[in-house]
Amino acid sequence: KYLRFRRVHLQNLRADGSRSPTYFCEFSDRPRHGTDAVAVVLWRRSPHGEVEVLLRRGLRPTLRFGRPEPRLAQPDAAPYLHLTEVVAGILEDGDVGEEGIRQRASLEAWEEAGLRVEPAQIRLLGRVFLSPGMSPECCYLATAEVGHVAAALPEGDGSPMEEGSRQRFVPLREAIAQCDRGEIEDAKTEVLLRRLAAQLAGPSSS
Repeated sequence: KYLRFRRVHLQNLRADGSRSPTYFCEFSDRPRHGTDAVAVVLWRRSPHGEVEVLLRRGLRPTLRFGRPEPRLAQPDAAPYLHLTEVVAGILEDGDVGEEGIRQRASLEAWEEAGLRVEPAQIRLLGRVFLSPGMSPECCYLATAEVGHVAAALPEGDGSPMEEGSRQRFVPLREAIAQCDRGEIEDAKTEVLLRRLAAQLAGPSSS
């Protein structure tokens, strides 16, 4: 009951007053959870001043079971079970406004990375729609500098989906290079890494 699949019947009303034939649009949403999500890239500076970002490799069974080889344009190089991403999570009903988004990003940093980040430390960098043809979900993009602090063992959210994840800091330039080489294939992660790089390169960056 996590996802709901909906079909709505539509007609386009054109500028000249005519109407298109009736057609249907199908999409999925989460009836018992929030509609949107937040992704947050946690970063720090190395002793030499280089920006490093936290990447998380975790389970994504959807990629293993939802991509049968006979239906692919070309076979995957390897069967997927894990994917490299930034920290992310679903916005719950109580996560309202920018304050709520920052609060959720703070909670996800603790659950998925074992790092304490105050909501006030979270900076928002816009949002993106990840798959607008089949889902109304948008993902808010956020970032926070965490410094060199010891991370606790991530608690997760209690779901087996979060078991066995691995977290590591890598130089931001190398993470973007991994996107260019196709080694990081998560869209929100690539967009967020590039927005962070642009922010830090700007005249007002710290």
